[in-house]
Amino acid sequence: MAKRKYGLNLIRFNGGPGCSSLSGFLNENGPFQWQPGTYRPVENPYTWVNLTNMLWVEQPVGVGYTQGVPNITNEIELSQEFAGFYKQFATTFGLENRKVYLTGESYAGYYVPYIADEFIKQEDDVYFNLAGIAVNDPILGDSTLAQQVTAVPYLDYWANVFSLNASFTKAIHERADQCNYTTYYNTYLSFPPPPAPFPVLPDPFASDSEYPTCDLFSAVYTAAQAVNPCFNIYHILDTCPFLWNQLGIVNQGDYQPPGAQVYFNRTDVQAAINAPVGTNWMQCSDKNVFGGATNNQSLSDRSLGPAADGTLTRVIEATNNTIIGAGNLDFLLPTNGTLMALQNITWNGQQGFQGYPATEFYTPYHPEYNDGALAGAGYLGLWGSERGLTFYQVQLAGHELPEYAPGAAYRVMELLLGRIKSFGDASDFTTQEGDFTGTTPIYKPAKVQKVLH
Repeated sequence: MAKRKYGLNLIRFNGGPGCSSLSGFLNENGPFQWQPGTYRPVENPYTWVNLTNMLWVEQPVGVGYTQGVPNITNEIELSQEFAGFYKQFATTFGLENRKVYLTGESYAGYYVPYIADEFIKQEDDVYFNLAGIAVNDPILGDSTLAQQVTAVPYLDYWANVFSLNASFTKAIHERADQCNYTTYYNTYLSFPPPPAPFPVLPDPFASDSEYPTCDLFSAVYTAAQAVNPCFNIYHILDTCPFLWNQLGIVNQGDYQPPGAQVYFNRTDVQAAINAPVGTNWMQCSDKNVFGGATNNQSLSDRSLGPAADGTLTRVIEATNNTIIGAGNLDFLLPTNGTLMALQNITWNGQQGFQGYPATEFYTPYHPEYNDGALAGAGYLGLWGSERGLTFYQVQLAGHELPEYAPGAAYRVMELLLGRIKSFGDASDFTTQEGDFTGTTPIYKPAKVQKVLH
């Protein structure tokens, strides 16, 4: 917990399910960063601690340093457990009577809306005065819609990056047509959307084949790895070599150098942060956090996506301050999959966005004093806002958006907290001093000696 003077609290979750929010703390928005491939930690000028009180939470039970045995099977149980924890935490540290904001990424697209809905149900402004939510690169509903339908259009948009051959490209388009993905995409990714709920597509894995015909996402991913063995599903511009992450591996196939030690597994680190010394900390747990009291490894989260069961709608309408965004270099959960999920829900009297969110997203020009933590400026993406819901996209950001576009992510928090009126606001960062308009150099570059090699 980073405690500041502000009368509000912002809580941050990572996803998984089963991944630690210390990942976000160390790689994304904490007071210092130790990003993959870098020599040592550096101060983070774009830490959200500059804006508000921050709380990074490892949850549910079974994640990171948490104690106990996982005993939940769905998001309702998860949100009730978290509400109980937060009330005790706020009481212990004197954090009552504050506005609360919830943020997260990836599978926190489930966590955040469900926990927000539980806070609303509590009807208790002493502890649960929910003022808004923000999620980036989230899973909100049907994974077939989020990943399979969007796989081929995503490949087409970034064709020069994927660099796949003509025969594969032709074949994958034919499969998209056969699976009805092409027609579905062109019909339902529209503004305004066709009225009424979208039809549910068949399960792409409902096949006896080892390679189901309609699992186009895996087909594109496998082809991309053949061309680029270091293809990063979270940030598609990466090429070899693999960059070692001090937080360790996340997915099967991730690289860990021989003898490398995960930072949060160092006993001196564990002792320094008052964590249980000797814990086998993992960035993403190998435990089934939704396995229930019997630790049933065959179970998974039994809840529907928050866009599918009304949860997200209730939160939007209760707060009128919901922000959802995406990095366009994220292949795991492509931007248009998130947009399609939103086009399939109704909030504040209408279904979906009535117009494509196409206003330019402005990130202020600013001084840089730390070459180890830089952030882009200017028009970095697009956004739109209707009826209490804001959607944005950042062109050169990956799945972990605050890591790849820290200035844009900082701007998102300024909007969430009510410091600016919109992403079109051309003013400076609210914590910035000086006038940096982008029309003159913001610092004098050092003299560089040319080297031939």
